[in-house]
Amino acid sequence: MELVDLCSLETWAALEKDIHDRSGLNPAVFNVDGIRVNPNPLWPNRLCPEIKANPKGQAFICATAHMNLANTARQQRQAVIEECDAGMVKLVVPIFFEGTFLGAAGGCGLLLGDGEVETFLVAKITEMPEEKIERLSEAIPSISEQKAQALADFIQERIEGIVANYKARH
Repeated sequence: MELVDLCSLETWAALEKDIHDRSGLNPAVFNVDGIRVNPNPLWPNRLCPEIKANPKGQAFICATAHMNLANTARQQRQAVIEECDAGMVKLVVPIFFEGTFLGAAGGCGLLLGDGEVETFLVAKITEMPEEKIERLSEAIPSISEQKAQALADFIQERIEGIVANYKARH
């Protein structure tokens, strides 16, 4: 069983659009291997695409955050809301079907509460100048912990609906 067995790519894309519309986060649905099912990010800031385009940023910030949080979400069988090493929120809701972990849905790229970008760490990892990171970090919006939790609840409800629809059809 894979994510596209549960529903169409269009249904997952609609969930991503709803995540973005509700929160401004860069939404994503990932399969069990951590690969996005829809490769079209909706960047909420100017820094994230620079980190993602940098091989070290992608490997040591983005991919690491996703794999660690998706694994925690899988083990705890519930949403996880944390900050990535760059200092921005990463929200991961696990997707299960009859006890089998199929992937995760969520988003990233805003500051959590009063958080701030870890410019020194991003510079160290990506080898980008700290001044450039500070410029790209200007005006990154934030999301409250309460709004992030409400979004996680919304995503969980949508996933439960997708699973219920699949079961009703089969």
